Amino acid sequence: MTITSDPMFGMVMENKEICIQLIQRALPHLQLKEIVNIETQKDVGNVAAKKVRYDVYVLDKDNRIFIIEMQITDRKNLPFRLRYYLGQIDQELLKPNDDYRVLAKYPTYVIMFCNFDYYNLGLARYEFEMRCTNKLGLKFGDKRTIIIFNATAKEFSKSDIPIKSFLALMNNQVDNKSKFIRQIQTEIANIKENPERRRGYMKFQTLLADAKYEGKVEEREKAIAILVKSLKDVKISDEDIKAKLRENYDLSDKEADKYLQ
Repeated sequence: MTITSDPMFGMVMENKEICIQLIQRALPHLQLKEIVNIETQKDVGNVAAKKVRYDVYVLDKDNRIFIIEMQITDRKNLPFRLRYYLGQIDQELLKPNDDYRVLAKYPTYVIMFCNFDYYNLGLARYEFEMRCTNKLGLKFGDKRTIIIFNATAKEFSKSDIPIKSFLALMNNQVDNKSKFIRQIQTEIANIKENPERRRGYMKFQTLLADAKYEGKVEEREKAIAILVKSLKDVKISDEDIKAKLRENYDLSDKEADKYLQ
């Protein structure tokens, strides 16, 4: 389980110091000093629309919102996915009688870490804001920014150097000279070895399995098998895994034993 695993990434980002450093390296022009709230695997949306689950949702003391995502599979829909994400963020911020100007208090950043180059230009960073097509210096002014990182990049601009070691880590290239990377690796090791943190990992993995196969009865067995393998990888005991299977999938002891084998 590496940093590119959704549950592991979320649990590592629960460490405020690591989370602050990652955001600061992704957006070096910002001065981020204090986080008010971190939520991992945050569900948003109503029953009448497609729900969204953010890997990491961060609010800082200046009311800036950061959505941080880890994406290892190119599903060919990234711009449209992020368009929907931004809309869901705003729905959570406005109350029925609020003026739209309330949104001005909440600058929003979506940071997407990809281990593929969606735009095939070789850039390490693709950063987007809305601008006037007739006068590119004129910003739309909605205070929304999207940053897409490409971990396969070979060349880095000066502003991308701070994030370079993290993108390398996504490819299992560990820069032991970087204090930041050593801190992440230590956090991953603690999650794998600490019983309480492993239980947290088990919760994350269960949420993801349930979300991935929600409503697909025919793929229920596949979801359970993936869950069991993931929990075994981080040394969750067989008894704890069986308890989770009974709780989430209403399995008997005999059925749970079958999946453990």
